[in-house]
Amino acid sequence: MNNKRQNSNSDQKLRHMAEEQLKENHNKMSRPATEIEVKKLVHELQVHQIELEMQNEELRQANETAELALKKYTMLYDFAPMGYFTLDVDGLICDLNFTGAELLGEKRFSLMGSKFELFVSNDSLPVFEHFMNKVFEGKTKESCKVMLGYEKKGLRPVYMEGVVTEDSLECLLSVIDISGFKE
Repeated sequence: MNNKRQNSNSDQKLRHMAEEQLKENHNKMSRPATEIEVKKLVHELQVHQIELEMQNEELRQANETAELALKKYTMLYDFAPMGYFTLDVDGLICDLNFTGAELLGEKRFSLMGSKFELFVSNDSLPVFEHFMNKVFEGKTKESCKVMLGYEKKGLRPVYMEGVVTEDSLECLLSVIDISGFKE
């Protein structure tokens, strides 16, 4: 609803600006247009209207394609069978999927901005810190095994892979619960 109101205001503003420009152009005309000039102008306007309608249809189709892609990749990310996290250079959780939240035993949005290392067991903390240092220093994919859990939440072994983003500001982290695997 709010988006429709914004579009309506934007449309009104655009129309007002177009009318102002038309007034300026009309004031610049020194003589009345001939019938031939009017017919040419009407023809140009009709062609321009058809061009705009075609462009509008292309934009509508592109928007529809983008929305489908967004839906597809949102489903792929949010409901993946492994935990996905985005951590900043300080180890704060910037983003995560539902499986990641489940691994940490909390609600997804309550974890945003939390330090990931708070969920790593004390025994595994040195391994995790070394892993994070290697990821940000080496800019290559690294992996490790640690124990996740805290307080009354049971510890579980996980396998992690991480890689730093191109701008070196974030770590993309995948986490798999390996408690069901035999060594």
